[in-house]
Amino acid sequence: MTDALPDPAFTGREYPATAPYSVGRERLREFAAAVGARHPAHFDIEAARGFGYSDLVAPATFAVVVAQRAEAQYIQDPAARIDFSRVVHADERFTHHRPIVAGDDLVTVLHVDGVTHRAGLAMVTTRCEIAALRDGGAEPVATVVSTLAVRGEDQ
Repeated sequence: MTDALPDPAFTGREYPATAPYSVGRERLREFAAAVGARHPAHFDIEAARGFGYSDLVAPATFAVVVAQRAEAQYIQDPAARIDFSRVVHADERFTHHRPIVAGDDLVTVLHVDGVTHRAGLAMVTTRCEIAALRDGGAEPVATVVSTLAVRGEDQ
């Protein structure tokens, strides 16, 4: 193991829930436009309601915006030893428990599910459990699992 790679001892670590992220209509519209999502439920409130949503609905990959806020806790932790300039995004998977809609206040708990070293690389797998704050509780919204490849200094 090289000290330049992320610390495997972080496997199993759970970070505290993030501050709430308020999902805004304009943010959803901007994200939908940026990713080329053209469904009217991303842009028009009446269309979204016609499809059964309470407000504008987020494109499926919008959850990454919220997940990355939580992942920053780990990536910016100096003890984790992650040099973001050496990171390549290897994989991202989404499991949606219900759609994200404008007006949601989302909190995320980050789990570091694995840090393994292979041939001068570290493979880091994180899991973000995203929930909407509702009536004093939290309703599961999405799970985002990300895998990052972190190159060692000599790679």
